[in-house]
Amino acid sequence: MQALNTQSTTYNDGVIRQFSIMAVVWGVVGMLVGVIIAAQLVWPELNLGLPWTSFGRLRPLHTNAVIFAFGGCTLFATSYYVVQRTCHTTLFLPQLAKFTFWGWQAVILAAAISLPLGFTQGKEYAELEWPIDILITLVWVAYAVVFFGTIGTRKVKHIYVANWFFGAFIITVALLHIVNSAAMPASMMKSYSAYAGVQDAMVQWWYGHNAVGFFLTAGFLGIMYYFVPKQADRPVYSYSLSIVHFWALIFTYMWAGPHHLHYTALPDWTQSLGMAFSLILLAPSWGGMINGMMTLSGAWHKLRTDPILRFMIVSLSFYGMSTFEGPMMAIKTVNSLSHYTDWTVGHVHSGALGWVGLVSMGAIYYMIPRLFGQKQMHSMKAIELHFWLATVGIVLHIAALWIAGVMEGLMWRAINTDGTLTYTFVESVKAKHPYYIIRMLGGLLYLSGMIIMLWNVLKTATSGKAAVATIPPVAAHA
Repeated sequence: MQALNTQSTTYNDGVIRQFSIMAVVWGVVGMLVGVIIAAQLVWPELNLGLPWTSFGRLRPLHTNAVIFAFGGCTLFATSYYVVQRTCHTTLFLPQLAKFTFWGWQAVILAAAISLPLGFTQGKEYAELEWPIDILITLVWVAYAVVFFGTIGTRKVKHIYVANWFFGAFIITVALLHIVNSAAMPASMMKSYSAYAGVQDAMVQWWYGHNAVGFFLTAGFLGIMYYFVPKQADRPVYSYSLSIVHFWALIFTYMWAGPHHLHYTALPDWTQSLGMAFSLILLAPSWGGMINGMMTLSGAWHKLRTDPILRFMIVSLSFYGMSTFEGPMMAIKTVNSLSHYTDWTVGHVHSGALGWVGLVSMGAIYYMIPRLFGQKQMHSMKAIELHFWLATVGIVLHIAALWIAGVMEGLMWRAINTDGTLTYTFVESVKAKHPYYIIRMLGGLLYLSGMIIMLWNVLKTATSGKAAVATIPPVAAHA
């Protein structure tokens, strides 16, 4: 016998409002630094001759700001939003959820201060020194407790697939961070890695590629599996495919890291293993992309009038493109041309700007009116403008880097009949200069769209008031 559980409580959306607003703020900051360093590559004088404003100091600040500040705040906001609504319960330990917000902002501020000052471990996506690493660990453990505690207290039996992706991302990032950041402190802001030589490189790129695989892919697939069906008002195309997508992706991604170390001192069999798994990775990636795209079956006409849905669907096209390009670049013969060139940088940005950026913006545009008691965003025309600025900006940015990168690789391997190099390294740098101008202009367009988004979000938030969303009653076993 079943009785209706009439007890109604409210969702804990306060921390989601905070993370959502800060995601947009940090997005503007991180992308502004990106445009500045892109301009420094065009006009080196913009380094100002100061160590704190040099490309080498600002570049890790840019990557940390867009990945962990913008992307991280977006993931906290969306996972807290989704897990409550799919589990029909409020956040577990709300005070701990508040700690995750303030703790994560402290991590971001610590990064913003320490990186320009030159405090770094020199590891890609893991530059922050050991005291900040410890704070990250504390915040992440709190995040896991809140998220899995909420799932543990759910009022429905089923665990929706988005929560599987969020859960895998949380667990795996914890593992990656702790193992890769193992270090021996030498002073308050200096440490030495626990690993040496090629082992350090192997652990770093196991971490580095899976930071992309789990932080920037699995987490954002969790966003896709909830917000695309919601915005389209359609059920997910195939729930069975989403489960296959999850397990295949989670298993395969963990092995792909060695493709970053082709033609290095890493054992050849390890490089080949990374290449093989990278190629296999194409199948689950495209399975997920097709699942998201086909959710619009019978509703494609909505793209003409719904710019928020357009953000989400175009993000999936970039996800498909990036997850085709990545495995291709992992093939050793292709990698011999692409490695260390701007082609790699173009690939990274097609995924970061196209997939992660656009799906984040779509999800935030979905949540903000609902979090602040509004029917829609303050200006739908501004969302339309933002979409086109972002899309054109991405295309300019990545096309310039693709062309520059392929040209650069071909110049490096060009040999005269007597066996000498046809071009000097400086000549390859000079040849890329016009493409760097186009890349900077593309970034400027993308940043302009983000500034418009910040204005739109703040106008929506300040013209409304914090909405109180109630948890629907569910059937409970009597």
